[in-house]
Amino acid sequence: MKKSKIVNLGERRKKASTRKSADKKKTSPKANTKNKVSNSVQTDPTAVLEAENKALKLEQKKICEMAARTILHALDCKDHYTYGHSTRVAYFSLTLGREIGLNEEELYDLELSALFHDIGKIGVPDSVLNKPSRLTEDEFLQMKSHPEKSYEILQGFTHFEKVAKFAKYHHERWDGRGYPEGLKGEEIPLFSRIILIADTFDAMTSTRVYRKGLDYEVAYEELDEFSGSQFDPELAQAFIRAMKKEEAKQEKTFTLTIIDGLFKKDAA
Repeated sequence: MKKSKIVNLGERRKKASTRKSADKKKTSPKANTKNKVSNSVQTDPTAVLEAENKALKLEQKKICEMAARTILHALDCKDHYTYGHSTRVAYFSLTLGREIGLNEEELYDLELSALFHDIGKIGVPDSVLNKPSRLTEDEFLQMKSHPEKSYEILQGFTHFEKVAKFAKYHHERWDGRGYPEGLKGEEIPLFSRIILIADTFDAMTSTRVYRKGLDYEVAYEELDEFSGSQFDPELAQAFIRAMKKEEAKQEKTFTLTIIDGLFKKDAA
């Protein structure tokens, strides 16, 4: 009998010890903290809404980039030179954007705007777009219509509304003698002023069938000469500074965020 009682007592002690251990696990501070955090996320409407908004924005950004790549592919099929020109204008624009201290979100929007600045050329006849000789007055008017065509193509897509505006005004001049609306000085959106400098620089330094591109130093002199008339003077000087830093790196290619690949800096 004594032996049986001792055995039973031992079993009861084991069971009690097991229950205490289980209770400790249930009430451990770490577990409580995790539960509190989990419950707070599930029950806090603000946290849930923020998480949902973040996921939605990420999804919208992916859709936006897919649409951008599709439209740019259409441009590449229409005119390979203009597609390559647009990638270089994006690179030059970003170089200036970083020089003046734009943040990552602004640089992203600038890249997208620069890539799309000439999308309206899809609507310009090939005979005008690729003409090696001087354009007639009528042909020049057709060419001048491309910023507004860019605006028309892009404005229907909600996520491209700002981009559409920047593309529309990238041929406005600092002195008010540009087109399509003759905006002057800081009436012209900042990104449009940046793209004008990048666009002009690439046009000057690119080699075409009918002419050789200018050396960078000569192009810098041109920017300097028309600084304050065609170009925002502060941005023009910042661009020259930034490009000289880029030259010192001696890199022949560049990459972009929105479209994949290695792109050549030299348009020759």
